[in-house]
Amino acid sequence: PSLQYGIVLDAGSSHTAMFVYKWPADKENDTGVVSEHSMCDVEGPGISSYSSNPPAAGTSLVHCLNQALRDVPKDKHVGTPLYLGATAGMRLLNIANLQASDAVLSAVAATLKTYPFDFRGAKILSGEEEGVFGWVTANYLLENFIKRGWLGEWIQPQKTTLGAMDFGGASTQITFETRHTIEDPRNEVMLKLYGQVYKVYTHSFLCYGRDQVLKRLLSKLLQAERYQATVPHPCWPMGYHKSLLLSSIYDSPCTEKERPSLALNTTITVVGTGNGSLCALHVSKLFDFTTCSFSRCSFNGIFQPEVSGNFIAFSAFFYTVDFIQTVMGRPVHFSSDLKDAAKSICATSWSELLQKAPKLEKRLADYCAVSTFIYLLTTKGYNFNNHSFPNIAFQKKVGETSIGWALGYMLNLTNMIPAEKPSSHKSMLYNYWVILILLFVVTALMSLVTAVCLLRRSKSSAI
Repeated sequence: PSLQYGIVLDAGSSHTAMFVYKWPADKENDTGVVSEHSMCDVEGPGISSYSSNPPAAGTSLVHCLNQALRDVPKDKHVGTPLYLGATAGMRLLNIANLQASDAVLSAVAATLKTYPFDFRGAKILSGEEEGVFGWVTANYLLENFIKRGWLGEWIQPQKTTLGAMDFGGASTQITFETRHTIEDPRNEVMLKLYGQVYKVYTHSFLCYGRDQVLKRLLSKLLQAERYQATVPHPCWPMGYHKSLLLSSIYDSPCTEKERPSLALNTTITVVGTGNGSLCALHVSKLFDFTTCSFSRCSFNGIFQPEVSGNFIAFSAFFYTVDFIQTVMGRPVHFSSDLKDAAKSICATSWSELLQKAPKLEKRLADYCAVSTFIYLLTTKGYNFNNHSFPNIAFQKKVGETSIGWALGYMLNLTNMIPAEKPSSHKSMLYNYWVILILLFVVTALMSLVTAVCLLRRSKSSAI
């Protein structure tokens, strides 16, 4: 069938990814058959890192945009919607330097406008939008909202939706449907999709993404050691050390409040000591579990109802658990498995880790801290226990389509998920079924007639 296309650039804090989606051109608004056609990872850091040179942010996207020119048939270019959504990296830049943030977005938009696609804007998503669109993507792909019946009719499955947990470079989101009262209206989103109303809880924790957590952890350690020339790091493996400029730690709104009076070009040597228990103690200091003005909270005084049902955890959640399972060879079925795996990584020396995963050298030293953080976030923060933790699926894709906010964002902006229930008429697929059934009946009758004739002929020849 003839296809239509859509392009979304996911401008994250650590890097940008481009997704090209496709769906049948004769698609009704409510068919639910959008899938990923191709994707491209932009080389280099996220667009927020180009604050001192905004035009370079636009230039960085050229390689992937040129791929989109090849991936989308030329006759479809003009009608293909193109969006750019920026997330927590740009939210932080917006806080730190509004002018630089506007300049980066303008530079990116200027580049996107030079392409023959139907450019529909570059914007910074709120944390809540990021969480909700990720939830929509996951449940859409898993056909939890609506699905095709055997005869091409639309069926609303009786199964419940599943929660979504995203863990990016600068923020982390948790979003799930709940029957409980949402005590803080800022965390409540009411969605009407295919005639069904969903009451969804969502919260985004800025500065709790992987990269910002690691910076904040370093800041806490340096603070505890009074910025000595050499600082021990219990979350780094034995045998690993690195010299860091203070500017590389305090260049973010997430750490600026802890910025020391020392010159930012001061170099400090950080040495790994591989102590899992001490690592967990320092990581736990990134959370505040004591303040709560609601009936219950996750952390930092944020209301959260009890988690229930199944969840899907993607982005850095998936990559970390995948590392534990494939590189460390450890299962992650229960929260206790994750705790034990984190301790095991922390106790593994740098030379051993390098031997196990030489291709992951760039991020290898941080798996102890990140695994420990995920354990504390899910258990102490979100309150998953050994009974509910097995309901979390750590997953990167559904079929061939990546899970993330990008697809949900496009579905929303192109109105491909209607609020109303799909019409009860049968689709084209139904007509094909009717034809196939008729062909089957005709073939069966012909076979029966042929068999009867052959039987009679054999009887008459026998006489």
